[in-house]
Amino acid sequence: MASHGRPGAVRKTKKGPVVGTGGHGRKSLEGKGPTPKAEDRPYHKAYKNKELAERSAAKRAGGRSAGTGRTKGKAAEEVVTGRNSVIEALRAGIPAKALHVAIRIEMDDRVRDSLKLANDRGIPVMETGKPELDRMTDGAVHQGLMLQIPPYEYADALDLVDETIERYRRGHVGNAPLFVALDGITDPRNLGAIIRSASAFSSHGVIVPERRAVGVTASAWKTSAGAAVRVPVARVGNLNSALKSFKSKGIFVLGLDGDGDVSLPELSLGREPICIVVGSEGKGLSRLVRENCDQIVSIPIDSAMESLNASMAVGITLYEVSRQRSA
Repeated sequence: MASHGRPGAVRKTKKGPVVGTGGHGRKSLEGKGPTPKAEDRPYHKAYKNKELAERSAAKRAGGRSAGTGRTKGKAAEEVVTGRNSVIEALRAGIPAKALHVAIRIEMDDRVRDSLKLANDRGIPVMETGKPELDRMTDGAVHQGLMLQIPPYEYADALDLVDETIERYRRGHVGNAPLFVALDGITDPRNLGAIIRSASAFSSHGVIVPERRAVGVTASAWKTSAGAAVRVPVARVGNLNSALKSFKSKGIFVLGLDGDGDVSLPELSLGREPICIVVGSEGKGLSRLVRENCDQIVSIPIDSAMESLNASMAVGITLYEVSRQRSA
């Protein structure tokens, strides 16, 4: 049989001899290599989730200043959407930049009350087309109402501490400096509740880390019941560095943990300048933060209860400090 080019092996079948590929089909038999990770496959749900997470992280970082020392910056601007959420935010006194109302919106009591509250507070009311509202809310369900929240103005933690110490020395502040620092708290409702307790028990400020921690969002504002207006929230690039600076200024750092050196009723530093540090309910205080604490304080609870919510633990501790200072 005549050959054309370089024939492959000849395989005989009932239909006659068949010429092989001469090795040209070997590449197709080798496959396409190892299967890429789910998050690297554009058509996979994990890939989309990864993209969303990266965009969210970039948005959160948009208003933050770089560095690991002092930091004074703004959170990313956000919006409150939906009729119930908007009216609750307005009633809670959350600072607002503008109230956007859809053109030809169907009126109900929530819309009327929202417009009245906005007018009473001097918040600009903007008539906005639905396509623009959809774009501004990133496709969220807005029901024709959107409240634009300006970025929160964070205080500088070290400046706040210095100013409080100076005012205390001059007799302008009745009690010794009292601060609350958050280590790894990511739930805005916890932050809001802590700000509320800090206001109730005359704390001079709340300190939050810049990374891997919650900031003052609309949800935190709402949970604080307006206390975020009265208690300054400061942001630090590195919590451990900030705690070391506080200690150098004469402030005792007390960490809250179930396995503490001192039981809260036996606390002897309540009248001193102190900074109370609380960790997340799941992980507690991080190792470095724990090492920077002068004392680890535990709250005695029933053995059947594993731990307390972070905001509840702060509220109980602030109450005990307040009780000691007023005794």
